[in-house]
Amino acid sequence: MGTKEVTDGEFKGWRYWDNDSFEKRVGPFFFRKEGDSYVGAFRAEKRHMNGNGSMHGGCIMSFADFGLFIIAHDEVAETPGVTVTMNSEFMGGALPGELMEVRGDVLRAGGSLVFVRGVITAEGRPCLNFSGTIKKLKPR
Repeated sequence: MGTKEVTDGEFKGWRYWDNDSFEKRVGPFFFRKEGDSYVGAFRAEKRHMNGNGSMHGGCIMSFADFGLFIIAHDEVAETPGVTVTMNSEFMGGALPGELMEVRGDVLRAGGSLVFVRGVITAEGRPCLNFSGTIKKLKPR
């Protein structure tokens, strides 16, 4: 899938998926490889907040769905995929200006299914624990 490198600003050197207009609007969300795994990140803005002034749950869950694919990047980079399940537990909120990160593990990668778990943090505080399954699609 098409990725582009950020050339300036806070996320210089990170990458993003250029072909996903939804993630650009809700994020934008960025990722990079750190050692043997991947990390995703974005900076929380006022537009990501709910009426109570903390990050909207839908925004956090959208970032978790993005997280499934960056955590499993090596397993799904060459094959399109879709999320077939996602489970999550909210653990805390996030505020404008905070750095949001997602990290996790691939639990199992088979022929067509990839099982992932992860945690989203705000400035290092856990906000969302999640797990999900990606179905790799066959080329058309």
